[in-house]
Amino acid sequence: MRLVVCVDRDDDLGRKAGVRGPVLGREAVLEAAIKLGTVDPEDSDTNAMLAAVNVLDELRNDREEAEVVVLTGDGRVGTVSDRKVAKQLDEVLQRVHVDAVHLISDGAEDEHLYPVISSRVHVDSIRRVYVRQTASLQGTYYTITRALKDQKLRAKTILPVAILSFFIAVVTAFQIWSYGLMIFTLFLGSYLVIWTFDIDELVINGLTSIAHDMRRGSVLILFAVITFAITITGFLVGYQAYLGAASTANVGVQIVSFLSTALLWWLIAGAIWEGGRAIRVLMGRGRFPISLWVALVSLSAFGVESYSLLYFASALLGYNRDLVGLALVGILLGIAMGAFAGTLHQYLRARDAARAVTETSGG
Repeated sequence: MRLVVCVDRDDDLGRKAGVRGPVLGREAVLEAAIKLGTVDPEDSDTNAMLAAVNVLDELRNDREEAEVVVLTGDGRVGTVSDRKVAKQLDEVLQRVHVDAVHLISDGAEDEHLYPVISSRVHVDSIRRVYVRQTASLQGTYYTITRALKDQKLRAKTILPVAILSFFIAVVTAFQIWSYGLMIFTLFLGSYLVIWTFDIDELVINGLTSIAHDMRRGSVLILFAVITFAITITGFLVGYQAYLGAASTANVGVQIVSFLSTALLWWLIAGAIWEGGRAIRVLMGRGRFPISLWVALVSLSAFGVESYSLLYFASALLGYNRDLVGLALVGILLGIAMGAFAGTLHQYLRARDAARAVTETSGG
């Protein structure tokens, strides 16, 4: 069977129309599209759902066995919403046998979920839905003003301009042009990195999750505090190693000393954090999550790979040249361990899915 998948990553369907995902079946999707279109006629997700039904009809006209589904995420777009979409997709794949997927989206944001979907089932095609509008100056102005009502868009476009305006005012008032240029460059670089990797969303989602755990009295809070303390300790110890290597008069050696010293503390912090998450799941579900073992193997692979690369860099800088062979072996070992972590993840996930199907069939 071919499955036409429409993704509503920010859950407009749930927040505006009160429809919970997954929405499976032609009639159910049409009903959901009408509800959302009635509440907010300008929401592009309505067009995406209708386009998904159109693709379904085309497949059925070609005598293909096909079905349509709408997967919804969360208003907190990022890790939280993607996990919800992945969970709903797993539920659908357990209910119907799917050979391939046709992905329908109304923009690039929804297409961020392509790796999540393709890791579970083969994706045959991706179709992005565009809404045709009249190309007039008035229409362009209306489109821009409506887009700027989106808080996420304002935070990433208007806010930087506002901060830059304040910055120019301060630099002009105090005549600190040299320091101003340095601060502006630092701000611009930091902002571009944060925007590129959506670090702001990760931080907001993390703080929201921590606040939720605090209200529930979760044991994860204790592990979060310990993880943070060990991470900071890694920075401090690494900085001491950096200062201790200052006598070499080689900045590269100082950086290698910092990283090789701090990295061990950071790996321990990562292991403690994953252990805390596993204990929280154990207390809630009565069993350790499979992600713990995959995370520990991945952390080990990252540690072996990182230390091997640091030893190799040290050799290139003229130190520890006798460890070049060991460093190369470590690099290959790290790659192998990373591949094993991926294989282990696929195996454990397939095993759990098979068990779920068996339990459902038995019930």
